[in-house]
Amino acid sequence: MFTLSIPGRDTLELRHLVSDVNGTLTLDGKLLPGIKESLEILSRSFEIHLLSADTLGRLEEIQQQLGKVITSAVRLAPGGEAEQKFEFVQKLGAFETVAIGQGTNDRLMLKGAALGICVLSPEGTAVETLLSADIVLPDILSALDLFLSPSRLKATLRQ
Repeated sequence: MFTLSIPGRDTLELRHLVSDVNGTLTLDGKLLPGIKESLEILSRSFEIHLLSADTLGRLEEIQQQLGKVITSAVRLAPGGEAEQKFEFVQKLGAFETVAIGQGTNDRLMLKGAALGICVLSPEGTAVETLLSADIVLPDILSALDLFLSPSRLKATLRQ
């Protein structure tokens, strides 16, 4: 579990990290450099879940590359992907979940999670999702690094 007291806000007690795959952890369906290493470290504090509409058909390969680093990798059914992602976060326990994404179908899970992080992506970032986030970062590694250097997260969220 990842716990962080933030001045002027409730203490974050996060157990789950839920991430979109395409455009967030990958570029053109290929896992970005440094992702596996960062997730390996974070898996000591979080259960890591991947959610994907699997537009490029690479989720199984990515799941194999990450191996035991991730708790689950879920391929969403076609249609209503935003709602499926939101429901997944709710079932885990939104109050103890951080959600990371950049596409339009990530907006509801970012809004519904205890902490929603939108990343800017070379594949594009949906404005609607950006506006649904608590934090916006230039890339996924910067987002993951927030939990490796929690003072950054505290400085961003303090009131």
